Amino acid sequence: MKLVTIATPEGAQLGVKTEEGILNITKALAVLPNQDVPQTTHQVIEGGSASLQALQAYVDQALTAADKASFIEQESDIAYGPSVPHPSKIICVGLNYRRHAEETNAKIPTSPILFNKFDNTLTGHQCDVPIPRTSSKVDYEVELCMVIGKNAKYVTKENALDYVFGYTVVNDISARDLQLRTSQWLLGKSCDGFSPLGPYLVTADEVGNPNDLNLKLTVNGEVRQNSNTSDMIFHCDEIVSYISDHMTLYPGDIILTGTPEGVVLGYPEDKQVYLKHGDIMTVEIEKLGVLTNRMVNEQ
Repeated sequence: MKLVTIATPEGAQLGVKTEEGILNITKALAVLPNQDVPQTTHQVIEGGSASLQALQAYVDQALTAADKASFIEQESDIAYGPSVPHPSKIICVGLNYRRHAEETNAKIPTSPILFNKFDNTLTGHQCDVPIPRTSSKVDYEVELCMVIGKNAKYVTKENALDYVFGYTVVNDISARDLQLRTSQWLLGKSCDGFSPLGPYLVTADEVGNPNDLNLKLTVNGEVRQNSNTSDMIFHCDEIVSYISDHMTLYPGDIILTGTPEGVVLGYPEDKQVYLKHGDIMTVEIEKLGVLTNRMVNEQ
């Protein structure tokens, strides 16, 4: 199943992608009430397989309704919010692709390098991302994002993926001059809008092996990153297990798993051209969809 966050003046609404368009669950429930149906993305995540079954049964019923046109919307007509609207934690893994570590002349990590971001960085598909007035070196990073589905503490590598609800596309935008100002990366990673997330949250059953997915990023149509998640140094199951050894992961927590080679920072200094006003980034991961955002000067 592909879940969608629909941004409206009344707040975020839950949608499900179907062959006929996006079925707006919030609008559908006003026409076809059902108390057993989850009404938000986080209710779906927290409810696990039971919530997914209830939601799928409701979608199947709603698609046969005579007045379904009142709650099925076309993707071109909706405004997107971040595919996971309210994660309690945003955990990121740095230098997790072998060729990316090599292009930045960094040592290959022997343990996952973890840092965090905050919810002010979250934004949705087709939303503008502000270039901070305090930075002149804003970079892009295509990344696979894991979404935790149930409490995870001291989980084994063998069982780790059972705790993953699904996956989504994220662009871990980074202000390199701020990131490298000190030994702590947080400042350059946590500017407003620096984690576009979406357009869909795709359940794990539709994805299969997360460490065999093609991923690509273009800027204004030019391919900048083109790789596969198999180049990860620490695979998804290792990451979940490692983090759970040190902190409890909760439903809705998101984990950004690192970026492959091709970032601006990896170019020779005389060839580094950082993002500027009007640049359009398109991020794509196999089975997960295409995420597009435009950079704009901060007002």
